[in-house]
Amino acid sequence: MAGRILRKTLATVSLSVALASVTVKSSGCRNIPECRNSFSSCGFHLNSNIMSASNGAKENSHNKARTSPYPGSKVQRSQVPNEKVGWLVEWQDYNPVEYTAVSVLAGPRWADPQISESNFSPKFNEKDGHVERKSQNGLYEIENGRPRNPAGRTGLVGRGLLGRWGPNHAADPIITRWKRDRSGNKITHPISGKNILQFVAIKRKDCGEWAIPGGMVDPGEKISATLKREFGEEALNSLQKSSAEKRKLEEQLHRLFSQEHLVIYKGYVDDPRNTDNAWMETEAVNYHDETGEIMDNLTLEAGDDAGKVKWVEINDKLKLYASHSQFIKLVAEKRDAHWSEDSETDCHGL
Repeated sequence: MAGRILRKTLATVSLSVALASVTVKSSGCRNIPECRNSFSSCGFHLNSNIMSASNGAKENSHNKARTSPYPGSKVQRSQVPNEKVGWLVEWQDYNPVEYTAVSVLAGPRWADPQISESNFSPKFNEKDGHVERKSQNGLYEIENGRPRNPAGRTGLVGRGLLGRWGPNHAADPIITRWKRDRSGNKITHPISGKNILQFVAIKRKDCGEWAIPGGMVDPGEKISATLKREFGEEALNSLQKSSAEKRKLEEQLHRLFSQEHLVIYKGYVDDPRNTDNAWMETEAVNYHDETGEIMDNLTLEAGDDAGKVKWVEINDKLKLYASHSQFIKLVAEKRDAHWSEDSETDCHGL
């Protein structure tokens, strides 16, 4: 992900439908609990508070994208109150700060030129050569040549640390297993009575927060390839392995990423790097090692953008980067695993 630091209905359409369907990629639905909101036995569609409605922000949406200082800088965003996040709310005095990081302006291969450059004519809302400029959630508006964040105002224009104008696509692999005792039996939570699920978490070097491994989708790269590559780089330190070690690791990763999996989320992410003109979108996918056999043969080792890596128990006490806690909650619900001691969660979770 190093060097790759581095989209929803029009603003007139409610963005509360932005959370894309959660689908199961497998030959059957065994072990996946039925959901009251399911379109079929293997499909789910959930509402989310990650996005704001176009005529105003929901109480707990689009928050991290309004925090200051902006990551990696001392830049303070213009303050945006909850009631003025939505673009349909008139705000004539809105005066956002302009900021694009020097590392982005330097013109690395993963970054777009400035909009003002004469040789740059991006095709927004469509595939632009190898660069995907379509949003996973539909059309976004263009204003004065710049794409407009579909979730609303952030108090900052430009691209910040993000390379692409508009959506910046990432992929987040959520690798899970059941917590087991020394005899190999699944451990249940004493209060909820549900099996305890664990996932592989990394501690990000840039901000020190724990997160799901993941990174940017390279131009022309398939999501499946990004998921496998990023997990290898950040959780297994694949970039530092010898050729022989890489070949063996590739075989093991192929087994892991050939498992039944769940597409947990596709769309906008409430990320602190977001601006009015550039924002993060991701596809979070859960690969579950049911027996634990595959991961037992893989040694976790932090690499690339990860400072640390470890197995973490899934529960409602988790404090993770960006929208990652919400993704993890969805995983627990779909796997019918323990989440909270207070009350059982259901398909209305987020």
